[in-house]
Amino acid sequence: MLFRIVKSLILRISALIALVRRRYWTWRVKFTCKTYKGRVTANGRTLIGSRAVLGDNVNFNGLEVSGAGNVFIGDNFHSGPECLFMTAIHNFDTGTAIPYDETRINKDIKIGDNVWLGRRVIVMGGVSIGEGAIVQAGSVVVTDVPACAIVGGHPAKVFKYRDVAHYEELKKEGRFF
Repeated sequence: MLFRIVKSLILRISALIALVRRRYWTWRVKFTCKTYKGRVTANGRTLIGSRAVLGDNVNFNGLEVSGAGNVFIGDNFHSGPECLFMTAIHNFDTGTAIPYDETRINKDIKIGDNVWLGRRVIVMGGVSIGEGAIVQAGSVVVTDVPACAIVGGHPAKVFKYRDVAHYEELKKEGRFF
């Protein structure tokens, strides 16, 4: 009997801690981003800079933006845990030192509506990910991703496309998760 009571109490405390964490990270994302259109949820450690513009129903499960480039994220975005957006690179081509100097080259990242990134996805600066695209876990996105494409690997390559007719039907009905 006592065991059940203690177990129940521990589960309730764990749920409360998870709620507090989610609210903290969500508040932090809203506070630090440039603008957000509507609902934002951060279920895990999420570090978004002041150059991020977020759409409506944006869901982070752990994402970090590195660099001073702009980030534009559309509506109904979902990221898996431990994702990374790298918006700056070292100046190795025209710099004044080898292997690179202290200057950085900033590049923007654009994410369309209804995009889903799996766990540990890395997106490099200068990349656009089209509407409805899915990026497989562990992928490194170095080139643009077409709309409704499913990509994976390092570098990420298209290996399939979504059923566009079904996608458009769900979109028309407003069936967003």
